[in-house]
Amino acid sequence: MQRTAAVERNTLETQISVRLNLDGTGKSGFKTGVSFLDHMMDQIARHGLIDIEVTADGDLHIDAHHTVEDIGITLGQALAQAVGDKKGIRRYGHAYVPLDEALSRVVVDFSGRPGLAYGVDFTRARIGDFDVDLFQEFFQGLVNHAGITLHIDNLRGTNAHHQAETVFKALGRALRMALEPDPRMSDQVPSTKGSL
Repeated sequence: MQRTAAVERNTLETQISVRLNLDGTGKSGFKTGVSFLDHMMDQIARHGLIDIEVTADGDLHIDAHHTVEDIGITLGQALAQAVGDKKGIRRYGHAYVPLDEALSRVVVDFSGRPGLAYGVDFTRARIGDFDVDLFQEFFQGLVNHAGITLHIDNLRGTNAHHQAETVFKALGRALRMALEPDPRMSDQVPSTKGSL
């Protein structure tokens, strides 16, 4: 079974295209106009072994808000499409990732219910020209449209770049664990309800 997806989202504010292969090798390609977000999504791809391509044309002359949020939405739609009925997956994933002084924990559940618990207190408001408030918008769009529960906690860190990078690396690792086929579940949905 191919766990791939291709999704396009076009609004008056943004035009987004996302391609995913959940059983990839971590290849990625990004052309969004938001360089730091591209760098962070590359961490998801490489550490999650998910092939991801994202192109975006957004109203960056205003700011990056619409583009970042809509990339999260479209990536979430692609994730939901690629994972399908969730038969045979582990469903839950978690990871702790350090980078020098920073440490983050990410826990994910492919529950079918969107939920975000976000505990990241960045030590500064901007990383380069990127507004760190936009990360929460990205993750909210992602969980709403992927139908996942996501708990993100930066446990410590003084360097905002390191804080962000540990979050995205941990997300990649947590997704990899949750999406991994569980040979003991074979074609069963990992829920007592029989569906997710």
